[in-house]
Amino acid sequence: MATPALDSPHSLHQLYNDHHGWLTQWLRRRLGCAENAADLAQDTFVRLLAKPRDLEQVREPKAYLHTIANGLLVNFWRRRDIERAYLDALALQPEASAPSPETRALIFETLVQIDTLLHSLPERVRRAFLLSQLHGLTYAAIAAGLGVSERMIKKYMAQAMLQCLLLLED
Repeated sequence: MATPALDSPHSLHQLYNDHHGWLTQWLRRRLGCAENAADLAQDTFVRLLAKPRDLEQVREPKAYLHTIANGLLVNFWRRRDIERAYLDALALQPEASAPSPETRALIFETLVQIDTLLHSLPERVRRAFLLSQLHGLTYAAIAAGLGVSERMIKKYMAQAMLQCLLLLED
């Protein structure tokens, strides 16, 4: 069966008709929630529409949609985990010091951005950054723990700090 050109409005409509039900069911099985599955299925097609590349070259639309949806699913779970951790931390605070709903939303979005930044870093860079910033370890201690030179830790930290600065610019 030949795949239609996916960059025309008609073929995008056809792609949606052909695969939306399957994709929603796959997401529902993974999430256990029909509403979230429907949202992520829609987000998958929105991502597909927003892609600037020539979609005519996609040979396996189902696999392509699966890849996009799986990435959205991972982001959904990460975001949910961050939200849970943040709400758990808030629950430990005295009620008088609880931030306003607007402040909570801003803090949560910032936490998601930081998480995205950290996950964009290579594993060793992320570990070095977290060991330094969260655990207060010296570069020498981090280097010993990671089995690299202290100079390499300085490079890792420079890379992580650059990403933090780029996040601040946004």
